[in-house]
Amino acid sequence: MSYDDNNIFAKILRGEIPSHRVYEDDATIAFMDVMPQAEGHLLVVPKAPSRNLLDADAATLPALIATVQKLAVAAKEAFEADGVTVMQFNETPAGQSVFHLHFHVIPRRAGVPLKPHSGTIEDGAVLAANAEKVRQAL
Repeated sequence: MSYDDNNIFAKILRGEIPSHRVYEDDATIAFMDVMPQAEGHLLVVPKAPSRNLLDADAATLPALIATVQKLAVAAKEAFEADGVTVMQFNETPAGQSVFHLHFHVIPRRAGVPLKPHSGTIEDGAVLAANAEKVRQAL
């Protein structure tokens, strides 16, 4: 399958859809997930068009994983989490629903299960406040 440059993350990268960005460099961006599974749920995406990990140019991966690590550390601190779940899905049967390579970075507290990725959009003020917490931790 080929990359669709009209996917929602491509539109976020082009600024056509608003997002609560917390980090950006030459190769990657990170922003708040609008349907968080836990407080502080972030998405990290490469700027290079990649459907998923299976078709990504290997040259994009070092910067991407470095950003994932940077955001995982910041999110853990910002939300006083006990740990961080990092997830990445490839193709529909594996759970991928947006076909632009991305990593989920989710701060976790012991004993608190993840909420479902339900389709319920989080309040923008909450997302903005959480984004600011992460930016401060960076």
